[in-house]
Amino acid sequence: MTEEIIIAGFGGQGVLSMGKILAYSGVMQDQEVTWFPSYGPEMRGGTANVSVIISDERISSPILHEFDTAIILNQQSLDKFEKQVKPGGVLLYDPNGIVHPPTRKDINVYKVEGARLAAEMGNPKTFNMIVMGAYLKVKPIFPMEKVEKGLEKSLPERHHKLIPLNLEAIGVGQKNMETVHTV
Repeated sequence: MTEEIIIAGFGGQGVLSMGKILAYSGVMQDQEVTWFPSYGPEMRGGTANVSVIISDERISSPILHEFDTAIILNQQSLDKFEKQVKPGGVLLYDPNGIVHPPTRKDINVYKVEGARLAAEMGNPKTFNMIVMGAYLKVKPIFPMEKVEKGLEKSLPERHHKLIPLNLEAIGVGQKNMETVHTV
């Protein structure tokens, strides 16, 4: 099993931390993992993306040009990465701020209204965990206990009290993921 993922959006949306949690979840499952972030100099609001590779075998390079899955959180990222999803792959997006939705018909397209659901939960910071929950519904590559261990490992201990809220947000994402198009 090898899963090559790009997560892309604006800085401040939890793009890098979502990738880190997925990477740690893979480590907790004794898999080979890479976590390769890319972001501009801005603290918030600039573009940010992270590629994550999770594999049963050794990973030769963290550099990817095609992806099994793209998790897209803004229009700029959709414009840039939609064409790089492998045919038959997955594109998951939050429609908030997306003016031109995905158009490819040779990939599986899903959406989750993470921004709206996070606001309904009363905590906008749960946005990335809602989106991650939708991803784990589409591709259940880890059991939830590994995701919980990934959260424990990636969050500083002073934030461990937030793990139940994050797990709840993952569940909200799993329940609210919508299929747009499948091949």
